[in-house]
Amino acid sequence: MILKALYDYYNRSAELAPMGFEKKEIYFIIVIDENGNFIQIDDTRDGKTPKSYLVPRAVTRTVAILPNLLWDNLEYVLALPKDDKAISINKAQEKNNAFVERCKLLLEKMPAVPEIKAIVSFYDKGIHQVETANNWKDVLKERTRNVTFQIIHSFTIVPLLDAVNEYIKDIQSDKDLERQSYCLVTGKKGTPVRLTTSTSIPGSQATATLVAFQKSSGYDSYGKEQCANAPISEEAEAAYVTAIKQLTSKDSRNKHLISNRTFLFWASGNDKLSKDIEKDFFSFLNKPMDNPNNNLAVVKDFLKSVWSGAIQSSSEDKFYVLGLAPNAARIAVVYWNECTIKEFAGKILDHFNDMEIIDTRNDEKPYMGIYSMLSAVTLGGMVSDALPNLSEAVMKSIVQGLAYPFSLYSSCIRRIRAELCEKTCFSISRIAIIKAYLNRLNSNQKKIEVMLDKENTNSGYLCGRLFALLDKIQEDANGIHTMRERYMSAASATPATVFSTLMNLSSHHAEKLPEGRKIMYEKMNQEIINKLSSDGFPAHLDLHDQGRFFVGFYHQRQDFFIKKEEKE
Repeated sequence: MILKALYDYYNRSAELAPMGFEKKEIYFIIVIDENGNFIQIDDTRDGKTPKSYLVPRAVTRTVAILPNLLWDNLEYVLALPKDDKAISINKAQEKNNAFVERCKLLLEKMPAVPEIKAIVSFYDKGIHQVETANNWKDVLKERTRNVTFQIIHSFTIVPLLDAVNEYIKDIQSDKDLERQSYCLVTGKKGTPVRLTTSTSIPGSQATATLVAFQKSSGYDSYGKEQCANAPISEEAEAAYVTAIKQLTSKDSRNKHLISNRTFLFWASGNDKLSKDIEKDFFSFLNKPMDNPNNNLAVVKDFLKSVWSGAIQSSSEDKFYVLGLAPNAARIAVVYWNECTIKEFAGKILDHFNDMEIIDTRNDEKPYMGIYSMLSAVTLGGMVSDALPNLSEAVMKSIVQGLAYPFSLYSSCIRRIRAELCEKTCFSISRIAIIKAYLNRLNSNQKKIEVMLDKENTNSGYLCGRLFALLDKIQEDANGIHTMRERYMSAASATPATVFSTLMNLSSHHAEKLPEGRKIMYEKMNQEIINKLSSDGFPAHLDLHDQGRFFVGFYHQRQDFFIKKEEKE
């Protein structure tokens, strides 16, 4: 299903490279005249970024020397070795010989194309003439950069000539019919690939394949080896590799990077609805810097329209999310989900609703995205330090409407306990995570509301509310929070052991308050205590009720900052 979805994405995206071609970053262009005389070397970079060109698709290399057609790195094109070692020099010369030989073979098949003849003449005259270029030192700095040719006064590079395009089409149509078999992706007959093309994803230092078969390792059967066991045609393989390269490109708005995971997402259609849902999911994940809250509101309104049917979508309109991770030789698929666009909109709305919590901050920065959630449960907000596989578990919960991972919840509780002395301890992201996790549990407990719920009689929630009140009394009386720093950890786990002490301390703090405020706090105190069990404070709170304790504390604290008319 993954390969078919990528294949369909390629075919519905008119802007992608045509079959047999791909976009590659070309750093330098060797400019020659019609007789093969060297003119200059053009640098395509704008600052540090090279220009991308459409070139014949790269060959699949293992250890063999295989040149690309009319473009390649500096080893192949100009015999520049990676270093000054003898073995590197010899290797570079072998690669260059192979590149030149392929150019000569191309000329034999296309003798009437003057541009190919000019390239062959350039090599016949000796490649050392390029050393006279003004920017030769820049060329030498990195030997893995791609380079190609252009004829002076021409407006296009040689690999993009119409004649080259026709030659590639002829190669694709002239295949060995005996080797053809039914493709598992398209269902049509085609020539199967033996090795699939490698590509790179963000976070990977090298290229790897999404699909691969290891020879003579238990995967060969019925006399068939490698990809012949599960044939993928050259057409389908070229399509899905091109699609992955487009989705993972630098300027792609169909990807989200978190830790060492790359999440790709796309819709099945090419209409306005599909493009809008892709754009809004990108905005949700990547937190735009310009007026992010307004952007989030736009996303929510659009999703509501899709879910309610105000914006029409059919069961054929699908949305895909693919999670990838770098690996040694293969790209690891860590997550895959396919659903209709309407179902997808509903799941994201459920996430918004579950994560919604009262917010009295002045900046009101977004807190519902995956990045915000993961940074809330790590030391110093370092997302890279999040637990392994947590990012795809959170994505799975959001996209499929499943329970949020327990590791996210428990990490959140641990961070709160570890940072009780810091102002960021009760960040809105952490409280929202606790609320969302508990509300998605299959339990008989009362759902936690967005703001203070005076009808909630859960012992953990009530203890949290009471602790917030005692903390507020100390703050108003003395301007400090030593009670929170010293006693909160114990109060949230074993309330019976500390609350009697806290009540006594609070009575002394209350004596310093004005009479009116003192009476108001006393009424609130009685209102909370009256809802507790007649057995008194619980001896122990389990991990779920500890979460309710922190939500109760947060709700009560936020309630102190809400104006009376706003509460009504």
